[in-house]
Amino acid sequence: MNILTEKFTTPYHSAPFSDIKNEDYLPAFKELIQKSEAEIDAIVNNTEAPTFENVIEALAYSGEQLDVVSNIFFNLNSAETSDEIQQIAQEVSPILTEYSSKISQNEALFNKIKKVYDEKDKYNLNEEQKMLLNETYKGFVRSGALLNEQDKETLKKISMDLSLKSLQFGQNVLASTNAYFKHITNKEDLAGIPEAIIDQYAEEAKERNLEGWVVTLQYPSYIPFMTYAENRELRKELALANGKKSFDGGEFDNQNLIKELLHLKQQKAELIGYKNYADFVLEERMAKSPVKVFDFLNELLTKAKPYADKEIEELKSLAKTDGIEEMQGYDHTFYAEKLRKQKFDLNDEELKPYFPLNQVQEAVFGLAGKLFGLTFEERNDIPKYHEDVKVYEVKEIIAVSSTGKIESDYKALLYVDYFPRKGKRAGAWMTSYKNQYKQNGENSRPHISIVCNFSKPTKDTPSLLTFQEVTTLFHEFGHALHGMMADTQYPTLSGTSVKWDFVELPSQFLENFCYEPEYLKTFAKHYKTGEVLPDEKIERIEQSKNFMEGYQTLRQLGFGLLDMNYHTKVGELENESIKDFEDKYTKATTLYPSNSETAMSPSFSHIFQGGYSAGYYSYKWAEVLDADAFQYFKENGIFNPEIAAKYKVLLSSGGTKDPMELYKSFRGSEPKVESLLKRAFG
Repeated sequence: MNILTEKFTTPYHSAPFSDIKNEDYLPAFKELIQKSEAEIDAIVNNTEAPTFENVIEALAYSGEQLDVVSNIFFNLNSAETSDEIQQIAQEVSPILTEYSSKISQNEALFNKIKKVYDEKDKYNLNEEQKMLLNETYKGFVRSGALLNEQDKETLKKISMDLSLKSLQFGQNVLASTNAYFKHITNKEDLAGIPEAIIDQYAEEAKERNLEGWVVTLQYPSYIPFMTYAENRELRKELALANGKKSFDGGEFDNQNLIKELLHLKQQKAELIGYKNYADFVLEERMAKSPVKVFDFLNELLTKAKPYADKEIEELKSLAKTDGIEEMQGYDHTFYAEKLRKQKFDLNDEELKPYFPLNQVQEAVFGLAGKLFGLTFEERNDIPKYHEDVKVYEVKEIIAVSSTGKIESDYKALLYVDYFPRKGKRAGAWMTSYKNQYKQNGENSRPHISIVCNFSKPTKDTPSLLTFQEVTTLFHEFGHALHGMMADTQYPTLSGTSVKWDFVELPSQFLENFCYEPEYLKTFAKHYKTGEVLPDEKIERIEQSKNFMEGYQTLRQLGFGLLDMNYHTKVGELENESIKDFEDKYTKATTLYPSNSETAMSPSFSHIFQGGYSAGYYSYKWAEVLDADAFQYFKENGIFNPEIAAKYKVLLSSGGTKDPMELYKSFRGSEPKVESLLKRAFG
């Protein structure tokens, strides 16, 4: 018996990590695909007339166990991978893609869906049911249901190739990141770097059985080095290594893979009837069209560029005092930190003792309690995939009696995985192991996960976060809230299953609280003394909130413009290198000289492995939403219960309504770009 194919007997039917063996996955996928196909056959072969219930609803609830196992496997491939897991992923991905194509191109199934869709006016559907019907029909059309048999086969092959190549892209980036490390034997080379960071480098060396110190390209190792190391040549070496990830012509090079991925996406779009992949993607986003996205990005570029230029001039003046006549990209973080220290007398190392990870986590849990009545209790009886992972049972307070007795309902499971490992990809993300949905009178609750790469505790010091890492945890927790608060009928419309340019609203919204003095004081306390972060430092955090905002805005706009150009002008890559294309379309946002040895596209996982193809703009788009939403709270009190209740409706509604309508229901009006400009530039 395969543990993955049966209903899990763990608490809340959570993933039985401790009992899963790698050899379980492939047979489980094959068996569950067969079961899911049998469910589809039952819908198709039903002799009763097609109805919303026996076609659309039945399809929405099909393949539940397959979804759960897919989530377990692919989440582990990101958070706790191995050569064996990666090999299984290469085998499993085409099988799943073929299964998915088989469903989306099942003519008999689509005919039933189309009949229900064409006759929708005769059904008395509520708003969520209408959304499910529309999304189901559109999903099939966009997957090629209206194509002839030959084109369906072509599309199926394209989808399979895309699946494998995007997987390969991510594996190359991870391998390229892990392949490099800098072994330092002279402590003078670490001048300027705080002792706590040097201790981390020593621990890394020890783990590799080396003397001295080791710096890697993992975020918690690389960024502090670039921020504090006075040795300019070493900063340059590290920056070149980072910029060469999957761009050095070696075994993990992604340049040809990028061209292949982009051509496949273009073919897919044209086959389904779109001019390019961006047109195909944006039809299903709030923005609707590439023109609107380009207009949005260019409007922000025009507004932000003067601020960015002014910021860089300030840094250049500072660098000149060290005899640097021409500043390079690898100097930016170092001099930005110096300037920040000069202007606000703040640096990350000064602040870190006030932000031990456990306190920051408690703060974000407390915020969820204050706004939405959630509580978090650690569970040690729920299986975990690594000893670093913690699992929390999340409950929602529904009543408090006159005697103080609290009544609460189970809401979700939350997994947190905070520290870097060799088998974990870089960055931070939220994901889910199980979606929320309602069926047969039961509200099946979600299992949500937050994965980060924060500095590990040492034998003397707990994990201490930079202020940026504090905002990262709030960001991912915002996504987690979107998943945990889900309260929809259907799994496909639940939680974060919303339009891509809406999905970052809850995450970016929550970051705003990190800059609120009254809230910050409740948790920014020195891990040794318990001293609250002094008022002058809190004031400086507030003042520094928009520090280098022009530069950061241009950086994000550069990514967004490059992404949009890749997905609208793929033909230009016939006679152009990835590097030349990248330089051409980021030129307007580039503030330092380009280096011929480096390029960011070959490690741009968001658009070549993740779901942000023709969608990277959505970070800035969502910033407009989050600035406008938080302005609403600011005007009425940041813990205002009435507004929090309205925001809770927005979170719990998932993808059941058009996002603009959902936003207007919460805010009373459409979001205003002025809210972002006011917050960013005053």
